[in-house]
This record gives sequence, structure tokens and C-alpha cells, in this order.
Amino acid sequence: MAQPPEGFLKTIAVIDTFSEWSGKAVAWTMVPLFLGLTYEVISRYLFNAPTDWAFDVTYMLYGSQFMLGAAYTLMKGGHIRTDMFYEKFSPQKKGMVDAIGYLVFFFPAVLFLLVAGGDAAYRSWLMLEKSEISPWRPPIYPFKAMVPLAAVLLLIQGVSEFLKSVYAVKTGTLYAKTEAIEI
Repeated sequence: MAQPPEGFLKTIAVIDTFSEWSGKAVAWTMVPLFLGLTYEVISRYLFNAPTDWAFDVTYMLYGSQFMLGAAYTLMKGGHIRTDMFYEKFSPQKKGMVDAIGYLVFFFPAVLFLLVAGGDAAYRSWLMLEKSEISPWRPPIYPFKAMVPLAAVLLLIQGVSEFLKSVYAVKTGTLYAKTEAIEI
């Protein structure tokens, strides 16, 4: 079968490179998470002086990592898939199932996440929202901004994955995908 146009393949490569870069950048947020938790453990158990901020920093950084790493995970094929029937499909049928899945389920859900998350983040930024559950009341509007940002990253990678599905339908071969997540 005919190869897709060069621009088609170039688009996939550019998006995947962007997702690779963004995923590795997000991975660096592990450093402040690790340092903050280490400081908390030392402070709490060696000096009997727990911090007020450790819990908040932990959930905000870990939540941000989880959300912002989703596009990288999608690119690497790390999300859960029910393979009972799918693994037996031909590459063309896999491409067709994936393309329909992206159009019917993925894009509408991520667009909803973008709109709802964007609205919540916008309102939070307007009021410079602070946490009500913590004694030091950290600002949470930057944390809430991670939801629409993650949705944008997912949409971008979703375009690449949709194009890979179309590639499989047109060529009868799956687009090469690195299954292992490497950081």
C-alpha cells in the first residue's frame, strides 16, 4: 500500500518529539517533590518539628505530575487498554478501532476536560484562590491551571495518536511506537 504523505509523518514526529520533551520536563518535578518530602521526614522524625506545608506541596506536585505526564504516557502506549480482542485484530482493524475511539471517546472527553478545567482555573485565578484545608493556606490557582494545561497536552498527543491510527488503516502496518517509558 502507498505510504502517507511526508507531511503526515512529519506531523506525527513533531508532536511525538514535543510530548517526549514535555514528559521529560515534567519528570524533573520529582526533584522538588523528593526534596520536600525528605525535608519533612527529617524535620518530623529527627527534630520533632513537622512542617505545615509538606502535605500541600506533595499533593500539588504529585497531582501535577500525574496530569501533565498523561500525554507522555499516551505517546509511549502506557495507558490501560483491554486487549482481550484487540490483540488479535489486524493492524488495519486496530487502526480503525483506535481512530473511532479517538473520535468518539477521547477527543470529546479531553475537550470537556479542557473547557471545565479551564473554567475552574480561570475562576481560581480571578480570586487568587487559596486552600481552605491547610493552616498555611497556599495558593491553589497555579495547581488548578494544570488541568487545562494537561488537557491541551493530551489533545496535541491525541492528534498524533489519531494520525497513527489512520496510518495503520491506510498502510496495513502499525506506526512504530516505543512501548517502554524512559526517563
